[in-house]
Amino acid sequence: MRTLKLVAVSAGLSSPSSTRLLADRLLQAARYRLAEREYAVEVEVVELRDLAVDIAKNFVTGFPSEQLRTAIDTVTGADGVIAVTPVFTASYSGLFKSFFDLVDPAALTGTPVLIGATGGTARHSLVLDHALRPLFGYLRAQTVPTGVYAASEDWGTGGDEYTEGLPGRITRAGVEFAEAVAARPERAEEADEVVPFEKQLADLRLD
Repeated sequence: MRTLKLVAVSAGLSSPSSTRLLADRLLQAARYRLAEREYAVEVEVVELRDLAVDIAKNFVTGFPSEQLRTAIDTVTGADGVIAVTPVFTASYSGLFKSFFDLVDPAALTGTPVLIGATGGTARHSLVLDHALRPLFGYLRAQTVPTGVYAASEDWGTGGDEYTEGLPGRITRAGVEFAEAVAARPERAEEADEVVPFEKQLADLRLD
């Protein structure tokens, strides 16, 4: 059975960060589910905080640094991506958006993506649907049904008879994500380079 690669993108700015903590919990839930199904799993976390200067320079120069290029290749080469951002001004952070602006619009086509966000109050929870889902819809990713928003008050609570707590939402989202990753067909081998018709004609004339 093939080894699956899961990559989490965390846009948290502080250290420690609740955004990174949520990304880690989601990774753990997905990895546990895949282990139950006897898949080998590799996990990696891309911390956008460490790439902030490189991302800004890329917009100015048009060229990514080696570290930024490696991060983009890591994300686009994953079998599944977990994307978590803090909420700034009722939407994803500028750093989060800037990173995904640098990803080729077709590079995540069909890739399962689990979205998450953190914020101070529950009133920002709609960011999952009004900001994050449209973003990954544009990138043609396969966003799993359950996204996870964690307000400050959610940490350490298990919910009640009316409301599902954060641990339950993390588990449900992790299972959905893991199932989507496992169901995705293996990536086809890269096709041979296609030679443009004009070049073929030019080569014939040289003969």
